This record gives sequence, C-alpha cells and structure tokens, in this order.
Amino acid sequence: MRVVLVAETFLPQMNGVVNSVIQILRHLRQQGHEALVIAPRGAADPDPAQLHGARFVPLGSLAAPGYPEVRVSVPKVRRIAAILEDFQPDVVHLASPFTLGWKALRAADRLGIPTVAVYQTDIPGYAARYGLPGLQAQLTAHVAKIHGRATVNLVPSSASMRELDGLGARNLRLWARGVDSVRFAPGKRSAAWRRWVAPNGELVIGYVGRLAAEKQVEDLAALAGIPGTRVAIVGDGPSRAALSQALPDAAFLGFQSGEALAEAVASFDVFVHPGEHETFCQTVQEALASGVPVVAVGRGGPVDLVQSSRTGWLYQPGDLNDLRARVLDLIGDDAKRAAFGSAARESVAHRTWARLGDEILGHYRDAMRIVADAQPLVVAAPRASDASAGRAVLSERGETSTRQASAPPTPSYLRWQRYIALGDSLTEGLSDASRQAAGEYRGWADRLATYLASAEDRTTTLRYANLAVRSRRVEHVVDEQVPRAIELGADLATVLVGGNDVLIGKERPELLAARLLDGVDRLRESGADVLLVTPFGPYRWWLGPLQDRFMRFGEVLLRGAPQLGATVLDFRTDPLCRDRRAWAEDRLHLSSYGHRALSYRAGAALGIPGADAVGALDLALHDEPLARDTWIGSHVWLWRHLRPWIGRRLRGVTAGDGLVAKHDGLVEVVSRRRAPHRTERPSRDRTF
Repeated sequence: MRVVLVAETFLPQMNGVVNSVIQILRHLRQQGHEALVIAPRGAADPDPAQLHGARFVPLGSLAAPGYPEVRVSVPKVRRIAAILEDFQPDVVHLASPFTLGWKALRAADRLGIPTVAVYQTDIPGYAARYGLPGLQAQLTAHVAKIHGRATVNLVPSSASMRELDGLGARNLRLWARGVDSVRFAPGKRSAAWRRWVAPNGELVIGYVGRLAAEKQVEDLAALAGIPGTRVAIVGDGPSRAALSQALPDAAFLGFQSGEALAEAVASFDVFVHPGEHETFCQTVQEALASGVPVVAVGRGGPVDLVQSSRTGWLYQPGDLNDLRARVLDLIGDDAKRAAFGSAARESVAHRTWARLGDEILGHYRDAMRIVADAQPLVVAAPRASDASAGRAVLSERGETSTRQASAPPTPSYLRWQRYIALGDSLTEGLSDASRQAAGEYRGWADRLATYLASAEDRTTTLRYANLAVRSRRVEHVVDEQVPRAIELGADLATVLVGGNDVLIGKERPELLAARLLDGVDRLRESGADVLLVTPFGPYRWWLGPLQDRFMRFGEVLLRGAPQLGATVLDFRTDPLCRDRRAWAEDRLHLSSYGHRALSYRAGAALGIPGADAVGALDLALHDEPLARDTWIGSHVWLWRHLRPWIGRRLRGVTAGDGLVAKHDGLVEVVSRRRAPHRTERPSRDRTF
C-alpha cells in the first residue's frame, strides 16, 4: 500500500497530531508499506530516523500569528495534485485537516484517490477561546465541508462522533490513540524529581500540554492554597507569561519530551486537565498509563478516558469549585490515590500503537473499497441552499430524495436568471456564422441562452454574459473569467476550455484538469450551478497521442466535478463529435451544425424537458447540403489554416490577442416566444 499523510503541523513541532503521524509512519514501515509526508516546512528539517523511511515533501509556510512555532501552509491545489500524481498513492491520510488538509482533499478528489480524514482539533471551539466568537460559525461550516467530502472520517471519542454526525459527516469510524505503555509507566516515578519540584515533600498536582488559551490552564488557579501541594506545569506556549502571573506559586518546567516527560508524569500524584475542547487528550491517556489518577473536565475526549470513581474524576464544565473538590478528594486519601492509579494503568493497557496501527490500515482499505465500488454521478448532491428549496438530492447509492415534499420544486432551468458562459473560441462561437453579420459568430452558448429564455413556464427574465475569447487557456478562465462570473452574480455557469492547453502540450492533462476544477469549485462556492463540458477534438486515427491527452483531461473532470456538485457533459465520446458535419473547415472548431448539436446536448444535461427530441428534429431540419460547412482538401487546409497557426506560434502571439469578450456584461435575452412586435422598439441591452 502507498499512503500519503498530510499534516497541518509537523516536526520539529511536537503535539498530538504530529505524534500520531510518526506512530503511523513507524507502523507502515514495519508492515512493509510505502509512505510520503506532506507538511509545512518547519524551522529545521526532521530527523530522518523519525520519518521511518518515509519521503518528506515540505511546503512553503508562514508562522501563525502569535504562535511562531506553528507553521501554516496554503499551497495551490495543483501543487499538491502534482505531488500525488508523482507518488501515485492508494489513499491519502489527512491528519487534523483544515487549511493544507482542505487543499489536499480537493487534490485527491480531482484524481479519484480515497481520503481518510482524522478529526483531532476542535478549531471552532478554539476561536471562542481566542476571543473570536464571530468566526465560530464560519469555522464550523469549514470543518463540516471537509468531513462531508472525505471518504472515511476517523474520530477519537464518542463526543467527537456526535459532533461530526451533527455536521453531516459521512462514514464515521471510531479510532482512538495508542499509548507507549513502556515509556509511560509507574516505574518511571522519581524521588529525585519530586525533591527538585516539591522540596518540602508536597504532593504534586501536575498538568502537561500547550500553554495556550484553548487549554484553559488558568483554571488551575482554583487549586491555589491547598495545603501540602505544589502545582507543576509541563509545557510551553504563547500564554506562559500570563500564566506565570496568574499562578505565581506554580512550578513552570517548560517543554519536555521523551524520558524526561515520562519521568515527570509518573512523578505526579494527581494529573489535572481543564481544557474543554479536547477531541481526545493524549496527555490524559499518558497519565493513566503512568498510574496517575486524573481529574479532567467532563466534556470532549476525556469523557471516554476517565472513569469517575475508578481511575479519577470528571468535574462539571465551568464549575471550578467542583474541580477543587475533586482534587481535594484524591489529595486527602493516599489509599484512594493508589487504587485509582492502579486502575488507571489497567484501563489503557490494551491501547498499543501496534493495535491502533492495524486498525487504521483497515480504515484505509475501507476507503479504497468505497471509492472502487462507487458509481460515477452525473449530477452531484446540491448545496444546502438548493436542498432547502426542495431540490432532489442524489444519494451515493443513486437514490433520490427531497428535503421538503410539501410543494413541487421549481426546476432549476426556470430559476436561473444570470447565465454566464466561460471558455475559449468554442464558447465564443467561432465558425458559427449562421444568421450573423460578417465577422460575427453565434455559438452553442448563445444558442443555449436563447433556448433557456424560451423555456415553457419561464416567468423571469434571463440575463446572459459570454466571457469566452479565442485562444484562451485554463489559466485565463480560472484567473480572469471565473472572478468576473462571480462578480456578475452567476447562478448558472457553463465552462468549456482546455483544448488549447492540450494542443500546446506543455503541462500534464491531469494537472490542467485539477486546476480547472479549482475554478469550478470557486463558482460552486459562490452559489452558481455549473455545467462543465469536457474539451474535445476531431477524431482522426493519426491524432492518437492527442486524443489520449483529451481523454486523460476529461477523465479527471468526470471524477472530480460531481464531488463539487457540478454537472458534466462528456462530449468527447458523443457520436456527433465524430460526425464530419459537426466540424468547420479549419478542423478545429465546430460548424453551425456542431454548435447547434452541442447546445441541445447541454440543454438536456441541464434538465430542460424535451431537449434531446427537439435537438434531433432541429438537426434533421438543418441536415441539408447548403447548411453544411464545406470540407476542404488537406492541401488547402494546410495553406489556409495550419500555416497561419504555425506563424502565430513562431511569433509568440495568439488569435485572441487584443480581443475582448463579446458580452462582458449581462444582457437581456429575448425569448423566441416573447419576441417584440415589429412596432415595438427593443431595448438596447437585448441581444437575441
């Protein structure tokens, strides 16, 4: 098995997420699997021994504000897609995904690679602790989006299971954490350490973890003044200075790891953890393995770890008097502490990393089976705004249901009011001069706009923009046309581009398609419905390598677009694409016949009733010799069309240089059913 692990933070930073990744790397190597780690570049490269034979791809990063040791990386999706394409993994493991993990999830989706997302950090909860409650809803929505798209989601506790289930995450599995019960053991208790920290023989109340707002370490002030005790705090972080003032009598021991950490934990008499936003809390488990009873807040991960009245106590969240009382109960009873400590060790003895490693390999295989068994969807599930309006939702099994059945939903093609076409010369309409003035072209998108405006039962006006310009490539559509379409408020967008990129052949089709899907994702995020047409070319046996590039480009679109909720029209394999009548004399652009055919194919894909039947009739009526574009001989074609194209390539120019879109702004489309009378003067912004 080949596994890519994507981590939001990595070595030399050490936390629960990083430790889990390292343990998985060790297990993968022991079982003979290959691994690659993608993570932000840290202050220093990780020790190769800690990678356990895995390849490491560091990405450019920035320091998190107020937390310089934490690095944040937000690369382009196509950058991660290129890494995945090179390594060819069977599965992508997303360790506590948020920013980098979201990008990796999208890249994996583009390439049809199964993903396993591990929920380890309650980021929305952190926002409230950092004084940013206004961001909590947005962050929660982002977490829901990530875990709603991952193939399999692993949660460390029952609390996390309930939380993600409430957010609509699918394929939830419980996967806890392992503990090194050899390193963390009662035998590591040290009398010398205790004399150093508590020289007067005090009992030690210990905490281990980051010193940051989300850990609520300041709540330990409730333990001040308990006779015969000393609070010892192991860890570091941005809150250390403030905590030193709030807890002046506590011993701040700084960050510790390895044997030094194991010695410290085993030397505690009681371990306390007040953080309410722990999805698991590995330090609680390490304390239990060390034979130390635990007092923790009764929320989140500790609820599954601490057995009240057996291995420690859970106190009411926010009730610091209850916290103090629970600690006093253990401090004042040596026999109870010893009994709780023995039970604590026993409660986690089975949680070995080897066992957890075998479990996660099983989860990887589940994700691979889910993707292998899934049927490709032509129309993916709509966004929540559509579902709430009663639009049908297509399930993973291909079954349909509706969120509301009280009233028939309005078909999408009647609700669309702003249709924006994006692309290159094919969408601009080159070679479709039917009923147009000299030098002007109509094209399939213009025809589709008229068809939409003429739909029966339409009660709203359709406005339309065509941003396509000849010679444009994927980068132009994604970087220029997509933002313009969003600015215009598109509720329907059609996208057809990639032919020029495939012809030039400078970049792999899979990466080009991944970048295009990134643009589609942005359109979907803005609320637009999207029809994505696969790029295509004329079929000729001697164009085999070129046809292969078109097919590879299209396959990525077919896999990735449904995951975004976009509709895909695969015109590459349509019989009309092989029909000579569909191609203009330059053999690169559609004829009027081809544009007409594609417009009806698009209408059918968008769900317009009768589009196929009307299209067949219309094509039959126009199947006349005078209506077909003339097919010229090869020698004429070479001189008339190929020679100018080669000339432009040599000069480094394109046919679209200096041109602008024919409809850069929204214009009203006049329905053929509602065309003005001869005495009626049409408004200036009407186009058809």
